[in-house]
Amino acid sequence: MEIPSAQVRLTIVRTATDPFLSRHVLTLKVEGEGRCTSSTELFPNTGYASRRNLFLASKGMIYVVGQFDARIINPKDCQAALSEFQHLDREVVFIGSFDEDKERRWTYYSAADRPELPFEKR
Repeated sequence: MEIPSAQVRLTIVRTATDPFLSRHVLTLKVEGEGRCTSSTELFPNTGYASRRNLFLASKGMIYVVGQFDARIINPKDCQAALSEFQHLDREVVFIGSFDEDKERRWTYYSAADRPELPFEKR
């Protein structure tokens, strides 16, 4: 998915690691305007916890937030930094999420297609 205001493209690739269980490795790929690129492993999906919500934060930063992890993306250098939840700004704009559709296929939903869904407390 592309974020024109930040001039960045994000992709989250989900790769199955078990033929019978819902277990996946998630890889975040970032491509920026200055031809910068990066790739980082996200917290794996170990049982229906793969959704990642995307937010536009202050100073053009992008948050990729999952059930168990959060990354801050700097579009200027394409770097993704792991962050603790309490250090994330609260004044953010939801822009979409990567999630499974009804057929359990990995897809991207923009904020216009689907509102932000909260994470289940476990």
